[in-house]
Formats: sequence, C-alpha cells, structure tokens
Amino acid sequence: MEIAVTPQEMADGALSAEHLTQALGAIEEDGYVVLEDIVDHDHLDALHEKMTEDTNTLVGREQWGGAGRIANHLQQGPPPFAPFIFPDIVANPITNHVTTALLGDGAYNSFYNGNTNCPGSGTQPLHMDTGHLWPDLNPSHPTATVVVNFALRDVTADDGAIEIWPGTHLVGDVGRRIDDEIEETRRADTPPVRGETKKGAVLIRDMRLWHRGVPNPSDMPRHMIALVHNASFLRRGRPLRYVTGCEAAFEGSAVEPHAEFVDEPFEYLGSYRGPNS
Repeated sequence: MEIAVTPQEMADGALSAEHLTQALGAIEEDGYVVLEDIVDHDHLDALHEKMTEDTNTLVGREQWGGAGRIANHLQQGPPPFAPFIFPDIVANPITNHVTTALLGDGAYNSFYNGNTNCPGSGTQPLHMDTGHLWPDLNPSHPTATVVVNFALRDVTADDGAIEIWPGTHLVGDVGRRIDDEIEETRRADTPPVRGETKKGAVLIRDMRLWHRGVPNPSDMPRHMIALVHNASFLRRGRPLRYVTGCEAAFEGSAVEPHAEFVDEPFEYLGSYRGPNS
C-alpha cells in the first residue's frame, strides 16, 4: 500500500486516524507500507552526492556486503556526522508516528546504515533480516521490529528496486534463509513485488518480510538508507555512534535514537552493526 501524506499531516507531524489505520493494517497484513514524499528532496540530494563518492570508494575495494556478499551489492551507510544528518531521516515524525503506534511506547532505533545496489549486481539469496521470536507459529506473532528504508531518488525495477514478498512476515515455520522449494511454493501462491518508491518516500517493512536485492541494470547506484525500529522489550546492543555536532537532529524524536556522540571522526564505511540485508 502507498499512502499519499497530506500537507496537513506534514504540518501536524502525524497521520490522520484514517491513514494511520491504513498504514498499520498494511503492515499487519502485507508486512509493509510506503509513505509518499515525507523527506526534503534537498536533503536527499546532499546525501546522494556524498554517498556516491563513498560508493566509488567501496567498489574500488570490492568490499561487497549484504546477504550472500554478492558482487556489486554494498553494505553502505550514510555519513554519521554533520552536515549529513537530517531530522526528517533520523527522526522523521510521520515515520515515527507509524512505528510507535505499531511497536508501542519506548520504541528505539538500533541501526543507521544501508544498502547500495550498484550497476552489474547479481541476485541475493532470498532471506529475512531477523527470525521469529517464537518459531513455528502460523500465523506468526505481531510485528516487533521494522526496517525503515529511505531511497535517495526515484527507484524502479529499472535500477534494482528491492524484491519483497507480501505477507511472508507471518510465515513462522521457516528460517532466515529460504530454500528453493519453499520459495517456489510461495511464488505460486503469492508472487513477489518490487519495492518501487518515488523520491522522498519511505518504505516501512516488518523485519521478517522475505526480500532480496536483485540486479541493477542501470548505470547508476541505487542507495537505500535503513533504520531499524524495535519494540522496547527487545534487547539493546551498544549505542549507535555519531560524531559530535549533529545532536539537534535527534531532539524530540518519538523513537529513542539510542545514540552516543563522539568527538573524533571514525571509519564508518564498511563498518556496521545490525541486520544483514
């Protein structure tokens, strides 16, 4: 489902009751929802320029990442320092309205990184980013963790939009890597779709939803930033590190940023904690 967020909702920093019900219902049933045009395009442009420079560095190292470590797929996060930390990404009020309504009070973020799908990439193994808290339940338990994806420009199948499998977050009797037989059985019942989004949109998906990176036939890398929002009862790891000077971007966030700010810059390319996606 795609929800066209209204100017009034943007001004309020919250969805209407109708739109919130639709968003929560889509995540419950399909495992994902798209919220349209809720990020400033100038912020995305600034990130695109910097992250493309970083992409060239990682490609030069052949430092492949993500599920299966397939060539030309990168585990690449955005710069964790000013002026590249923006509140409508790290603390987006519309996104946070949905995830706190879904996950409850005390929800926190445990990840600030992402994936880049470069030209010439291959196909990742089909997988989910986390397993079920209570395996073998069908349907599985309600959502406890979501991935919040921000693309930096329009993304279509023509430049490697992520493949997602609706409803699979509720299939509780499979492991994190899905074998060919299970894949084909599911395909015959409910085939996958592509997570196409317009610039400024946000894709929120249950972390158990089956997905994979697919080939990017274009001549440009497709960047996808990821945050991971968790229910408060899930165990917290170490805080996420950012460089001092960007603290204001997190102020007032309804989702706890679980952040620490350090004075010295650090190597952020190819270094991350979190799901392998």
